[in-house]
Amino acid sequence: MSENKERPEEKRERMRQEEVKGNPASGVHGGGLPDLVGGLSWKGTGILILLLLVGFFIYAIFYR
Repeated sequence: MSENKERPEEKRERMRQEEVKGNPASGVHGGGLPDLVGGLSWKGTGILILLLLVGFFIYAIFYR
């Protein structure tokens, strides 16, 4: 019954964990971007992208 009330991101994470458990070789290379973004909300993802852009511009200005 509680499975019907879980949020979509919780369901995706549970399904991903089951897949990794069933096929351990898939977890050898790490998750990469899907795991990083999957753990964040859309606001968190936006802030991460914004920080990366700001960091790139600071690097481009000071290290040219």
